[in-house]
Amino acid sequence: MSLQGKTIFMSGGSRGIGLEIAKRAARDGANVAIAAKTAEPHPRLPGTIFTAAEEIEKAGGKALPLICDIRDEHRVMDCVNATVEKFGGIDICVNNASAISLTGTEGTSMKRYDLMNQVNARGTFLLSKTCLPHLRKSENPHILNLAPPLDMSVKWFKNHTAYTMAKYGMSMCTLGMAEEFKKDGIAVNSLWPLTAIDTAAVRNVLGGDAMAKMSRIPEILADAAHIILTKPSKEFTGQFAIDEEILREAGVTDFSKYAPGYDGPLAGDFFVPDEVFDRLPTNIMRHPGYS
Repeated sequence: MSLQGKTIFMSGGSRGIGLEIAKRAARDGANVAIAAKTAEPHPRLPGTIFTAAEEIEKAGGKALPLICDIRDEHRVMDCVNATVEKFGGIDICVNNASAISLTGTEGTSMKRYDLMNQVNARGTFLLSKTCLPHLRKSENPHILNLAPPLDMSVKWFKNHTAYTMAKYGMSMCTLGMAEEFKKDGIAVNSLWPLTAIDTAAVRNVLGGDAMAKMSRIPEILADAAHIILTKPSKEFTGQFAIDEEILREAGVTDFSKYAPGYDGPLAGDFFVPDEVFDRLPTNIMRHPGYS
């Protein structure tokens, strides 16, 4: 299966996981609209929407960089319209943008609380809603949320209630919209990593180089996303997919390329239910710091 000629509208994507998903689609010849705020280089973070567009086109796709704050409803509508005008429609919506703050209740300002909920939960709802009329016209429409399984264990809430609420808001969009849009043949799924992923968030927020060393590279999520997005939308929907499980089901058995040069135990990601670790034959430490 291929994404050749398909049009993807993605929030975020100027770096990290989103960019790798975009580049993997571009290798098939897909069109990718990158809707993100990073138009100027950040002193600590690599990439802008324009450098991302260059990488997408170098990989073989067509790109449309769009300056967009996904909290702004009118700007989102303008960006979706610009994508349709340029590429003729939208086949896939990827809700990749996310805000994170692993702080307790007293340490979470309301400004940060609002940011996380507006970007994560509200942004996912808004982008999905705005793309919906165009997805209905696609032959194989998909919405993919970079969001975790809805595991309601207290351990995922006690250290950062606000972030978990915001992130699970994305997951609840998957749960509800998958059933709501089933009649339209639109697949709505979540994708989440089994392990920590070496991104700017891991290096700057979750533990620096030490954690990055014990993480996999973003390409594992890009490969898993490609598998999901090429599945028949009427047959695969409402799933909270874990990257390694999706790849194993597709026949992948060697995961060493996703942690190049490292053969020690990897750090498990948070929000991954214990039963997932129980059924996978992997050398992974379960969500360090959580019990």
